[in-house]
Amino acid sequence: MSVTKETVARVANLARIALTEEELERLAPELDNIIGWVEQLGEVDTANVEPTTAVIPNTLRLREDVVTDGDCRDDVLANAPQAEHGFFAVPKVIE
Repeated sequence: MSVTKETVARVANLARIALTEEELERLAPELDNIIGWVEQLGEVDTANVEPTTAVIPNTLRLREDVVTDGDCRDDVLANAPQAEHGFFAVPKVIE
């Protein structure tokens, strides 16, 4: 795939980027080289390569799932402008 000046101008227009004629001339070969590198990467055989997310093994530090705060509804609702039946009361917004 060859990137032309017209292709760069079209992509820049879609991205709402203003480019001068000189910038279009400079960017077209650069983007063409980048796409060439990407096409080269597509040729690499990765059939037997395990997918990884990091180069070192990571394990999550787990902790007990224990409730450490709670049972303070009255304290929380004390700050509410209006509370009803143990919940925050808010004005109706949909008719």
